[in-house]
Amino acid sequence: MEMKQQVHELAGLKVHMIPTVKYKTNTLVLRMKAPLSEDTVTYRALLPYVLQSGTKNLSTVKEIRQYLEELYGAALSVDVNKKGEDHVISIYMDVANEAYLQDAPPLLEKTIAVLAEVLLHPAEENGVFAASIVESEKRSLMQRIESVYDDKMRYANERLIEEMCKEEAYRLSPNGLKDKVASITPESLYEYYQKVLAEDCMDLYLVGDLPEETLSLIEKYFTLPVRSAQSCQVQSAAPKQVKEQEVVEKQDLKQSKLNIGYRTHISYKDPDYFPLQVFNGLFGGFSHSKLFINVREKNSLAYYAASRYESHKGLLFVMSGIEAKNYEKAVSIIKEQLTAMQNGDFTDDELNQTKAVINNQILETIDTPRGLVEMLYHNVIAGYERPLEGWEKEIDSVTKEQVVAVAKKIELDTVYLLQGLEGA
Repeated sequence: MEMKQQVHELAGLKVHMIPTVKYKTNTLVLRMKAPLSEDTVTYRALLPYVLQSGTKNLSTVKEIRQYLEELYGAALSVDVNKKGEDHVISIYMDVANEAYLQDAPPLLEKTIAVLAEVLLHPAEENGVFAASIVESEKRSLMQRIESVYDDKMRYANERLIEEMCKEEAYRLSPNGLKDKVASITPESLYEYYQKVLAEDCMDLYLVGDLPEETLSLIEKYFTLPVRSAQSCQVQSAAPKQVKEQEVVEKQDLKQSKLNIGYRTHISYKDPDYFPLQVFNGLFGGFSHSKLFINVREKNSLAYYAASRYESHKGLLFVMSGIEAKNYEKAVSIIKEQLTAMQNGDFTDDELNQTKAVINNQILETIDTPRGLVEMLYHNVIAGYERPLEGWEKEIDSVTKEQVVAVAKKIELDTVYLLQGLEGA
């Protein structure tokens, strides 16, 4: 697991270089974070899609695609998501490593130049974003926001978070607010874009067989405007008093969704982070876990039952698909599984199996350049370094007592049922 990152500060841009000959490609990931906020969330959800749709020299998507084809099929993509109370914009580029190609142009340099142009030199008209691009991307954003309504698993998860985090920024979807899209103009988006360039916390990751001049190439192309210094604060929400609540929503669907949210009071930078990972694996993370076996297999109460942990917000979510008539029973069996964990009702074999699966997952994740960046970026979000090479050992050293202690800290916050009309 030897992958050392070299970190350099370049006028407002933190550059993370991870030299490795493991991949045949070079991968660039630019991440920009700012606090989640109702005022900016919709602008941020739209911005990267506008940026990737046209630049000063390549003014249409078609021109960008053709140019990337010439770079031996380089790829450009963007996305937005949230990590804890932060809203993160990502721009990804992958390009073949020219070292493996005969007579190839300087592919890495050209890719760095494209990435810098996407960020710093967008297609403009009259000094703001091109209206046709903004309008087209607003329509796409509306579709992304509305598509959640059709995907009931995602919908139930987002609704649980909205109810659970009513007073917290984390309630906001990274795709923004539907009723705010229409009012965004090329002018207002461009004004917000200037603010992003000046204030966002920016990290650029480069993974691959990087030549010595890589850093000077980044300096050459990434000339950011003067940046304000306060932008990279770590977001942390105040601890919340937990009060159990139940929310039932009815829709015409075949399968009801039962989602439960818990507060763990443990985040990425806590000493209990690794014991909580192991807890989640035993509780609902894998096919040998308690939720899967007891809710789904033994009692046939759920079509699926699993749990996941949001490490920067310290939340644990249980997701399951049930028949509405089994609601009370499913809730009580899920609650029983947490009690069982708190009572240490799991074997050493299960503990060891869970650790092995987690370590395997970690190895699989860092086996891809993007997965590796994902893991390293946790440190930026949390403002806390957990060296990757220590993870396996940390997981292996988790004890049964630690898992039980973690289980005892976990408090149920919200039970959310998206109730289908079956049997009504």
